[in-house]
Amino acid sequence: MVASALISGSTPSPLSLIHPAINCCIGACNISTIKTPSFSKTLLGVQYELCRRRSLYRTRFRPFSPPVMEWQDCTVKAEIDVPASVAYNCYSDREAIANWMPFISSVQILEDKPDLSRWSLKYKAFGRDIEFSWLARNLQPTPNQKIHWRSLDGLPNRGAVRFFPKGPTSCVVELTVSYEVPPILIPVASALQPFLESLLSRGLERFATYAKSY
Repeated sequence: MVASALISGSTPSPLSLIHPAINCCIGACNISTIKTPSFSKTLLGVQYELCRRRSLYRTRFRPFSPPVMEWQDCTVKAEIDVPASVAYNCYSDREAIANWMPFISSVQILEDKPDLSRWSLKYKAFGRDIEFSWLARNLQPTPNQKIHWRSLDGLPNRGAVRFFPKGPTSCVVELTVSYEVPPILIPVASALQPFLESLLSRGLERFATYAKSY
């Protein structure tokens, strides 16, 4: 019946594809003239099955959507008792950052590409040993005013350091860091931001002492 309908150019009824008995009824009579309770129940059952299968298909074959990762921003500032130019030059020494930033274990500048550097982070927090690394590119700086960067691989992050003169012998250093919360730290994401802000503040305090002897 289905084959003959295709050959003749007509479209077979969806009901005829579900149950052969319905196919026979469709070919023999007009559905609208059938009033028997048994046929009505069968028709309702077939319609329900069609809806159920359509719903199941949509559920099983729903397009995959990758999870949206959360980004957080931290900004801290500190007054430094050195001129803005000195603070800028001191912060530009990337490999020395591990000497005063608590959670940075090492920074290594690539010899053939000095705008690139490999960073390692190691710190114990939230009851676990946390370790991450990333490759960062320093973007075009504004001398004595701004240093900024973004990661190219590893832990996704970006940031900027700004230097505001307060006089001939002091300045304010403002550090902003944005990062994607690593999957392992998502359960503590709400506590992560204030925790990192406290670490960054401690880092700037140590930087203030370090810059005086730079």
